[in-house]
Amino acid sequence: MKKIVSVLSWILLAPLYHLMVKEVKGKENIPKGNFILASNHSSHLDWFINGYFCTPRRFTFIGQVDKMTGAAAFWRDRLYDYSEVIPMNRKDPESRKQALIEAAERLRQGSILIIYPEGTRTRDGKLHEFKPGVARLHFETGVPILPVALKGTYELMPPGGKLKIKKSVTVIVGKPLDLEKERNAAAKLDKSSDEYRGLCLDVAKLAENSMQQLLNN
Repeated sequence: MKKIVSVLSWILLAPLYHLMVKEVKGKENIPKGNFILASNHSSHLDWFINGYFCTPRRFTFIGQVDKMTGAAAFWRDRLYDYSEVIPMNRKDPESRKQALIEAAERLRQGSILIIYPEGTRTRDGKLHEFKPGVARLHFETGVPILPVALKGTYELMPPGGKLKIKKSVTVIVGKPLDLEKERNAAAKLDKSSDEYRGLCLDVAKLAENSMQQLLNN
């Protein structure tokens, strides 16, 4: 996201953010450098809260483009272009591949990346299995994974539900995952091999377990 857009978001969205977020725990865990913000995903509010959480620093996220059509899709694409959001069609393997390539490049350039490793919003409010993309990004860039749990957004705006404004969301920041041993092992493997994919799944599971522990607190 362009720096000016991040700064404007920091200024303009603060009142709404503070109407919903009652507490942020673990601020001391936020790295000074950039990071991969890996969050649970239960509501459209997650985009707003995680985005504001990263302001006024430069950040980006991967946005789906496989749902809207017509005028809604046109304006979504204009917003994505202006905000430098990375588009991804989740139904297209090539689009998923290109989105990860672009995300890795943004991380190398110093941006924060917001990612939802579950791949989609939960429909039951529970945490679901993390996909391996978060591990691939960590292996390719060396940027730490920062687990950030959101508690309360599902109750304010579940999938298909109406928005409720209430100061009830807790943001819990876990310790960064900087997995040097696993990165070194991954660097020796063919990225198309079963061994590499297995290592990605192991790290994704580690990030998932870290998230579950935060949600259980």
